[in-house]
Amino acid sequence: MSERETRIRTIVMSYFPMFIATLSLVTSIYNGYLNNVFVDLIQRNVGRAEYMRTCKDVIDAYFQVKFRAAVLSRNRENASAGSAAMTREQIEGANAVAKLGALGTYLANLRDESVRARYTELSMAVEKAVSEAGQTPPAEVEKLFEPADRIFATLNADCVKTALDKPM
Repeated sequence: MSERETRIRTIVMSYFPMFIATLSLVTSIYNGYLNNVFVDLIQRNVGRAEYMRTCKDVIDAYFQVKFRAAVLSRNRENASAGSAAMTREQIEGANAVAKLGALGTYLANLRDESVRARYTELSMAVEKAVSEAGQTPPAEVEKLFEPADRIFATLNADCVKTALDKPM
């Protein structure tokens, strides 16, 4: 072998393992990056799924409140006037309001302050509507819920927006 071939062979033998080691290091760094991306993706999806499940529960609770308020309104003649005792329907209505408030609070804790304030407004509007439902004719119960319906529509749109594309 000539001196030139020996020199080239020495250079290749020295630098080739370093090149392989560098490729291995770059691959390891890239693998760590991908791992972090996948962990973030999974965490966001879990958060989004939990948020949507609770949105579903809030929607269910909201309509249960409206239904029970209608029952209160229809049965208002059955309640004794001026009595401190609550009827079964009043208790169920108050229970539904409490469930809505609890789920709304849970969702609000996952979001920013403006969403938290809207959930508080919704709970207060629903509580007011339910408390007035016992003295309201059945045909006018929907009017009691108009303020709550507007707030609820906004919050429901927020649930949909969050489920579709907003990372938590």
